[in-house]
Amino acid sequence: MTHSLSPDLASLFARTALGHVTREYPHKADHVMTGDADAYIPREVHPTFYGSFDWHSCVHGYWLLARLRHRFPELPEANAIDALFADAFTPEKVAVERDYAARPSARGFERPYGWAWLLMLSAELHRSRSPYAAALQPLADHFAGAFGRYLPLLTYPVRAGTHNNTAFALVLAARYADAVEDRRLGSLLANRAWEWFGHDAGVQALEPSGEDFLSPLLIEALAMKTLLPPGQFADWLSHFFPRLVEWEPAALFRPALVSDRSDGKFAHLDGLNLSRAWAMRGIAAGLADREAGAQLLFAADDHLDAAMEHVVGDYMGEHWLASFALLALETAD
Repeated sequence: MTHSLSPDLASLFARTALGHVTREYPHKADHVMTGDADAYIPREVHPTFYGSFDWHSCVHGYWLLARLRHRFPELPEANAIDALFADAFTPEKVAVERDYAARPSARGFERPYGWAWLLMLSAELHRSRSPYAAALQPLADHFAGAFGRYLPLLTYPVRAGTHNNTAFALVLAARYADAVEDRRLGSLLANRAWEWFGHDAGVQALEPSGEDFLSPLLIEALAMKTLLPPGQFADWLSHFFPRLVEWEPAALFRPALVSDRSDGKFAHLDGLNLSRAWAMRGIAAGLADREAGAQLLFAADDHLDAAMEHVVGDYMGEHWLASFALLALETAD
């Protein structure tokens, strides 16, 4: 089945996000306490991004709303999104978010996953000429600067299939660098990607792991497709996946099975199916080899078939899965 982003599906995603970005509890904090004064109440510490179970999910819930508001101007939820953004993106609230992120004890706060999603949100606000782009910019400046300090110190990339994955952060940060024409950041992302991944070849897929929501191999390939010139990427991919037209590595082409969607970590595997579809479609768009591209598109549809009906349902998946579904579906369009 070929999936697309219809107005009705966009409306469903928007209603879902509106239902959780201001839902304060349950809440999972990424918070270092240095004393009693650092006691944590989500809405006080994060006046903008306090909902959606955790900070990063709240950020990409706002990204989803911003993207849908831009793409579907007549969205039935448009007025609700506008009212939400007017309340959330004030200079005063963003200043509190920035001050928290700038605390010495918050050096590793949401690094790099939440950083990348915040830049992704900022990129969308800039591209849609949103009046809230300027309000969010101080926080975006902070995380863009944090990437500039962090990436040169990262001797080895993180290849996990979860939040710390380096390649995923590169893909999202690259969208921000492009949107705001930050050539210095864009060059840093491309240079580090080549230093870390440029000589990877003949890879085997020891995945998925039991709690993955990213494919380490496919997201690395998507990062290289994003950051390399087309010819260089094609040459790199031919060494990275030398048997792609033979459906190898085979594990990448089989959707993951989810045993219990009420368990947040097991529900990650629905996200894996969605993020694989996103990566496969993105990689296919950069291939001259039509056979390999068609295989990736076919496998992407299989992964979407396995995941789309579970995007809305249990809160452990519902508070974040629609963002990954949107990534995959927009690539499909």
